[in-house]
Amino acid sequence: METSLRCGGDSRALRIHAKEKIPLDSNIFLQVHGELDTRMGEPSLLAASVRQFFPDLFASAGIGVQYDKYRKLQHFARGKMSFPVTTDGMLQFTIKGQSHHDKDFKQTNFKGAAEFSLGVYNVQGEQDVRVKVGFEVFEKIPYLQIRENNWTLNADINGRWSVRFIL
Repeated sequence: METSLRCGGDSRALRIHAKEKIPLDSNIFLQVHGELDTRMGEPSLLAASVRQFFPDLFASAGIGVQYDKYRKLQHFARGKMSFPVTTDGMLQFTIKGQSHHDKDFKQTNFKGAAEFSLGVYNVQGEQDVRVKVGFEVFEKIPYLQIRENNWTLNADINGRWSVRFIL
């Protein structure tokens, strides 16, 4: 199980996030995850999805259901495909999209992004760094992610930010 501590500018509470991937087949797994809001002392997110990877295409797709304290119950579908830019695979161009539907499939929200990611391994000893620069298509917002081993910082041009520490 992967657990992490998360904090963002949109919430004054520390959130504890847990995720488990249960293999169903060689490239298919069930992913369940949840989040506990420490300020409220209650779950702020519970989700389950089935995801399939297509390693030859550098792609993945998934469908699932999610409950969060703001939008309540919703269904979602997502897909992602990466294209190596360099022969060593350290620089990649990725396109990804999501659609979220309410429980009656009447209201739909879309997310989509295009991003470049650069991975640099063994910067100092065992330290790996990944930098992503992307553009969220529907909100028309550029964003940045910097990840160093267990730490991740996300920020966008509107001042939204979040920090994650993987335990």
